[in-house]
Formats: sequence, C-alpha cells, structure tokens
Amino acid sequence: MALQKTIKRPIQCSGIGLHKGRKVRLVLRPAAEDTGLVFALHGQDGVRFFKPSPDAVVDTAMATTLGFGSRRLATVEHLLAAIRGLEIDNLHIEVDGDEVPIMDGSSGSFIFLLRAAGFRRQNKPRRMLTLKKPINFQQNGKWIKARPSDRLTVDYTINFDHPLVGTQRIFVDCSPENFTRQVAKARTFGFMREVEYLRRNGLALGGSLDNAVVMDEYGVINPEGLRFPDEFVRHKVLDFIGDLTVLGLPMTGDFEVHCSGHALNNAFVRYLMDNRETYLELDVSGSRLSPEEAFSPVFAPVPAWN
Repeated sequence: MALQKTIKRPIQCSGIGLHKGRKVRLVLRPAAEDTGLVFALHGQDGVRFFKPSPDAVVDTAMATTLGFGSRRLATVEHLLAAIRGLEIDNLHIEVDGDEVPIMDGSSGSFIFLLRAAGFRRQNKPRRMLTLKKPINFQQNGKWIKARPSDRLTVDYTINFDHPLVGTQRIFVDCSPENFTRQVAKARTFGFMREVEYLRRNGLALGGSLDNAVVMDEYGVINPEGLRFPDEFVRHKVLDFIGDLTVLGLPMTGDFEVHCSGHALNNAFVRYLMDNRETYLELDVSGSRLSPEEAFSPVFAPVPAWN
C-alpha cells in the first residue's frame, strides 16, 4: 500500500519573480495527512489560505496564475510540477509576494529544496485521481488525449516555426526518478521579440538569461546553450504536469498532448472537474470512491496553520 508523503522539516528560499522582478520569499512546510496542498499568501491585510483548483486559475498568459479574492499568485506551475514529480501529497506553501520565484526557469531548484528538506511517509494511503474512461479534448487544432492508467505518462509533441525547435516529441513515464532526470531541469523559453514586447508592457521584468532560454531568429542566445537538445518539449511536459496538479490531488493516466499550453491545460482540467461524475474517480488503496467522496477534501474549508 502506497502511503502519503510530506517533507520532514520546513525549508525556504528567496528569488526574483519573473514578471514584476521583485524579490519573493518562499517557505515550504510539512503538512498532516489528507491536507493536500495549501497556499498561504501574505499581504497588507494579513495572510490568506487557499487550495489550488482549476477554478482558482485566473490567468494563463505566459504562466499559470492562481487567484483568491483580490490576491494573485503567478507562475505556480514549476513548483507544482516539482511537488507532483516527487509524489509529495501534503504540503504548506507560504509565499511572501505575488509570484513564485522563477529561480532558474525550471523545477530543478524546487527539487533540490524538497530533497534537502527530506521526506516522511505518513500513516494514510495515497489518494489518486484516476480516469473512468478515455477522453479526447480538442481546441483549435491542439489536443489532449488521455486513457485510464495506474501511472502518469506524458507523450508530448510541440511544433514551433523556428530553425532550432521545429517539431519535437518526447515520452516520459513520470516516476520521481524519471521526472528528476528527464524533465525537472528543462527551462522555460521564449523569443527575443516576445521579451521586448513584454517588457514594454511591464511584464517579464525579472526575466534574464539566468532564468530562461531566449532565442533570436536563428538560435539560442544563452552563452551556455541548451541543457538538452529537446529542452523545449521537455519544459512543456513540466508545465503540463504542473497544470494538472491544480486539480488538488495527484492524477494518473496516459496523456498524449499536442501543442498545448497553459490555457488549454487549464481548459482541460476545468472540463474534467466540471464532468467529474463522468470521467473521474478516487483510488485509495484499490478502493474506488464516488466523485462526491473523492472531492470532499478538496472543497473542504482550508485550515490555517501556525
């Protein structure tokens, strides 16, 4: 029987937010069984606590942004991907700022932090969302297809009109070892013309060659080059896993993804949640629960912590 997992001790870091360029403090703390992932956002009116959910996503332009009332927390996907990639079930995530720090543009720094904190097995079985039947979700020539499975696999294809990118495809069986080795270090990427436009509009102010792969019309301008020849599609897998994690519970399935992005990823998980009686069920040590039982912990009030 697979048991739930949290970290052994609190750990923290500071970094720059990608879009506003401000310093951000992040603290990760252990959480009790069945807590799931809970964010604490500091602001002028105190601390607000909330859980990620598809409906909590308020913006998908350039990153995934969660919202709760007037609060916003941007660029959550790289941290969420690391948490899911390492199969951590319960975690308190404290953010002093309105963005998760971008670090090096990948999940690598968060993997390092979580491993440094250590892991602790807990006393309750893992809760995993599973698919009842296949789904084919399409919009504007892009698609996400998924089949029931007892593991998480991602078969991802991208196609960019750029000589260095073109069509790239990768298949990842997302065990913690495979995620760490094949996906976690792949950095976010963009084009110089986009960076210039974003900065003129007050975005990407914290972006640099230290936290993103940047391309001109011919190739990568980062002096160190790429970490993988297909780093671009690997990062898209990272983003997809992070965007799935806003469901609030880890999900299994065999996913085939074609040219998706944050907007389609969120539309997909919203559709799953809205039609959970048709597509989703919760597996707890081989026992399948109804959608009402499965999602009652996700929709429960969020407890504060000290």
